[in-house]
Amino acid sequence: MCEVIKCLVVDDEKIARVVLEEHISKLDNLKLVASCNNALEAFKWMSTESIDVVFLDINMPEISGLDFAKTINHDIKIVFTTAYRDYAVEGFDLKAVDYLLKPIAFDRFLQAVNKYQNENKTITPIVSNIEPEQSEFFFVRSDRKMIRINFDDIQYIESLSDYVRIHTITQNVVTRETITNLEAKLPQKEFIRIHRSYIVAIKKIDTFTNEYVEINKKMLPISRGYKQDVLNRLEEH
Repeated sequence: MCEVIKCLVVDDEKIARVVLEEHISKLDNLKLVASCNNALEAFKWMSTESIDVVFLDINMPEISGLDFAKTINHDIKIVFTTAYRDYAVEGFDLKAVDYLLKPIAFDRFLQAVNKYQNENKTITPIVSNIEPEQSEFFFVRSDRKMIRINFDDIQYIESLSDYVRIHTITQNVVTRETITNLEAKLPQKEFIRIHRSYIVAIKKIDTFTNEYVEINKKMLPISRGYKQDVLNRLEEH
């Protein structure tokens, strides 16, 4: 029987905690001991419970994740989570297992868990049968918070210079994540790239020609490089 890995989540953003809680719940060998919104709360749990790994946000009020990490017993491993790349070097200087950049996709989370296991050989590695495409949503950072985007709500995604706008049936969400990263999170059977700047939900297409697709009265261009693949897939439906 595989040994259970006891986890602690520490992050002052509720939505960020929810993302990690859902990721942890997908793996039978992980057990969430507690989800804390600050270092002091986490310290109380760590003083009374056996913890194997802490998913620790870096940028928190009062006590930062980096400062808190310096007080943690070396037997407890740390996976840093943050929205800022600048902390990576200092994070690894503290011998962190991994460094996850928000928004954290499940496949990237799984890599961190497997990396932890590889460094702790007494624990049998987790074999996950869950594919990222089986998810029904992802989270993106927008206006200093994490926003849940349901796949079924997406009409199309538009890349505009240094940011991306996600057009859904209820709202438009702007994020600095790249369109290529978002494409990797989407189920390939339901979405298609029609242009360097556009990804569309196939079932939201109202009409199409050799030159464009129309979604909710908005005409989106099909570029030459994507045309043959787009037309082949749309004609299959």
